Amino acid sequence: MGYVCLIFLSAFFLVSMTSESFDAMEGDALVIKCPPRSSYVRITWYHTDSNKIIPAEEDGSRIFSSKRFLWFLPTSREDSGNYTCVIHYSNNGTKEFNISVQVHPYKQGICFPSQIRYPNNTGRGKIVCPTFDNYKNATIIQWYKDCKPIQGERYFKGDKYIYINNPGKEDDGFYTCQFIYTHNGKVFNVSATRIFVSNVKYSPLPPQILFPKHKDVIEVDLGAALSLKCQARLGIKKQPIAVVTWDVNSIPVKYFDFSRFHEETVFFEGHDQEYYRETTLHITEIKKEDLQANFTCVAVNEMENTKATVTLQLKAQYGKIYDAYIIYPKSRTSEANFVENFVYQILPDVLENKYGYKLCIYGRDICPGEDTASAVEKRIQKSRRLIIIVTQQLIHHEDLAYDQHIALYNALIQNGAKVILLEMETIGTYEKLQESLKYIIKQQGTVKWKEPPTGQPQSSNSKFWKHVRYRMPLTHKTSRSANAG
Repeated sequence: MGYVCLIFLSAFFLVSMTSESFDAMEGDALVIKCPPRSSYVRITWYHTDSNKIIPAEEDGSRIFSSKRFLWFLPTSREDSGNYTCVIHYSNNGTKEFNISVQVHPYKQGICFPSQIRYPNNTGRGKIVCPTFDNYKNATIIQWYKDCKPIQGERYFKGDKYIYINNPGKEDDGFYTCQFIYTHNGKVFNVSATRIFVSNVKYSPLPPQILFPKHKDVIEVDLGAALSLKCQARLGIKKQPIAVVTWDVNSIPVKYFDFSRFHEETVFFEGHDQEYYRETTLHITEIKKEDLQANFTCVAVNEMENTKATVTLQLKAQYGKIYDAYIIYPKSRTSEANFVENFVYQILPDVLENKYGYKLCIYGRDICPGEDTASAVEKRIQKSRRLIIIVTQQLIHHEDLAYDQHIALYNALIQNGAKVILLEMETIGTYEKLQESLKYIIKQQGTVKWKEPPTGQPQSSNSKFWKHVRYRMPLTHKTSRSANAG
């Protein structure tokens, strides 16, 4: 199993993906640019979660694409999710950029949420309005600092930037440009925020706990060890007051038995000199009383403090709710291909309708708006088997999604889920497959699809389906079928 761990780690690091994230206010316009760095033939945009292509603009379109750009005119809460632009080059190569979009609702008393921000400006006083160049026919109507309109002789306003004369520590904060964008005669609002930090030693920010999430529930085994990590962003550059620590039932961990509870803390600077601390609470043995306790991470700097509380619960001994989770390479065209037909039509028709299995299929059983990585991992953890569809397309590492790599690794290493490989196309020597898949094939082989590429299986009692059912867990329906046979 240790060898499998190393193999999956290597597969994870070989994934070639570039990702960006964009935040917008509900009802504002949002225009996103795909960032190719060289010449290209064409660019295709699609919804990552549903695998549907986003077409060009038509009359009444709210979401549409054109070359490097993706438009939301205006944004809506349901737009939150993942999008991908695929760049097609003249040598027939492709590259993917994954883009996460989060649309925030307007809340009374909150002008511009701090999440809706772009990388920092530091130092000399020039603050450029983020993404302004993506919008043609746009005009800035107001600049704000920490939600208050900017006024005074110290500020010079250019077409797309504001300049602060002789900036000091008192100028540190959130700067928001609010502008209007005109498209086909319609006027839309846009707002974008940056953090400005002057050339001083440090600047605190409101503490933000990145993980765990408040009210998370962690599944544990009695008697087992557990490590709880808490990571928080505390400011720009190293902070004079920077505490990230754990409480148990509102009592600091340092007052508990060190042989069972102890903390380990590290700090680091991330993008744009943002300062983070991460504290891990190590519990050597989970006891019954821990199941009734509240474990709270507390993050403190000179501005304020914030908290996130998690609880523990026993892992359900029979908590699997799916018989199999299906992983398959996604089509890059708008046309339904044989693999998708097999996954969405043939596989459920035989395994679910005839033999009573319950499948979890990405795209069918994961709701839009869910956090993709978390949703996939949770579904795999609740599945007795993993069915991987092996095709020529799977030879390329990028065709197995980043979050599925992580979830697959966790399932195999941490939860011991069994894998079934369905070889839908002749792969040959398997030399070009990922090392992780080659290892599994060496251990147990594949179940090969013998039907014509566009054909339906002649019978659910064919050798192919018998081999699949042999590797699946028993259900009441399959047990009766076997006894009848």
